This record gives sequence, structure tokens and C-alpha cells, in this order.
Amino acid sequence: MTRIALGIEYDGSRFLGWQTQPGGGSVQDALEAALASIARAQVSTTAAGRTDRGVHARLQVAHFDTDAKRPVSAWVRGVNALLPDAMAVLWSQEVAGEFHARYSALSRTYRYELLNRPVRAALSAHYVGWFHLPLDVEKMREAAALLLGEHDFSAFRSSECQAKTPVRTLHAFTIHQEGEKIVFIVRANAFLHHMVRNLVGTLVYVGKGKHPPQWVKEVLRSGDRAKAAPTFGPEGLYLERIEYEPKWGLPI
Repeated sequence: MTRIALGIEYDGSRFLGWQTQPGGGSVQDALEAALASIARAQVSTTAAGRTDRGVHARLQVAHFDTDAKRPVSAWVRGVNALLPDAMAVLWSQEVAGEFHARYSALSRTYRYELLNRPVRAALSAHYVGWFHLPLDVEKMREAAALLLGEHDFSAFRSSECQAKTPVRTLHAFTIHQEGEKIVFIVRANAFLHHMVRNLVGTLVYVGKGKHPPQWVKEVLRSGDRAKAAPTFGPEGLYLERIEYEPKWGLPI
């Protein structure tokens, strides 16, 4: 049995999230069907993280086990020939049996792109979030800095979150402007369900002047989801990068 790791990108607006659905339509469903055609046997994949419907991935990592003997290129070019055009395998790599796409990951980085102008997007409607009032980027940066480190992020997790613990370590949180877009980039050891979108929504409350930057610390300490801002939409969210130890030999 050989374990293969894959690097994948996809347009989340075209799928029902990562996780397989009874009626199909998810990233996992499309990927496993294509892999099964190449392997000529059923294939089960495990991803580094399960993205929601509408969330995109510039780099998702998954692994699967197979008895099929195929050249590495078959898991890229062969699989891509069978995938919908909104998804592509970027690379494949044979890895040791102990490698696990989820549990071997050291950190994940997400990017949220927020269009900040009075009028909503048309051409990029599926690829950016939107907020109509001017936002103070400096105040949002000040608030984001208060979230760094290891904390109980219960105030920023959804009621549907299945994580065993709400404790996560936020390694970095940067915010910068790109024309009419404000870009939030956050890196952590792992994330809770809706955590990034809830963090962005809460920082927007600070940016528009509803609360001072120190308010996010109060929300964090409360552990109360009701005290944070509403969840922002998935359109502007991208799984940007996943870090692993060099020993696994992944081309990232």
C-alpha cells in the first residue's frame, strides 16, 4: 500500500464544501471519483482541513492510500483530465505511511479578501467579501494584535463546530490594503469552524468605529459567541497555505 499526498486548488463557489455529500457535489466527491478512475479502485481521501461551501483553496493538501502502481504524473495530469474545471491537482508526492494531511500539519494560513467600497461587486461577487462603510485599517491591526497567542476561541466558533477543544494558537494576523480591497491574513496551528470569518466580522466592527480595538479582548475572554460580530460570508475566504516539516518532502 502506497500513501500519496496531493496539493489541490479549487473554486469553492462551484462546490458544496470539501466534505462528501449524500448527493455528491463536494470537492471530495469530485476528487475521489477522479482518483478512483485512475486507480481502478475506490479511493478515500483525507484533507488538511474541511472548507465550507463557497470557501476557496489556493493550496489544500490531501492524502490517500492505494495499491495501484502509477507514475506520479498520473495522479496529476490523469486526475486533472477527469476533474471539473473549477478544481486542479497541482502536484502529487509519494510519502511515508506515517504522514497525515491533517495531523502532520504544523499550521494553516487563511486569507480573507474584503471589498471595501459603497457598491457591491459584480464580476468578483463569488471571490470577495463586501462591506460598504469606510474601515480604519490601523485600528483593525491594533485589535488583531490582541488575538495573537494561545487562547480559548469559543467566542469565534460556530455552534456546529465539532472540535474537541476551542483552544488554538494564533501565530500571525496581518491586515493590509490592496486598492479597494482590505486583505486579512491569519496563520494558526488550526482553526475552529467559522473562526476566520467570525474574526473578520469582529474586526470590521472595530474598523467601522462601533467598538474600540480593546473590545476584541473582552469578546475573546468572554467565550461567548453572542458577544462577537455576525459571521462574514464565505466568498472572500481562501485556504492559502499549509505548513509541514521538511522531512515529508512535499513540494511546498
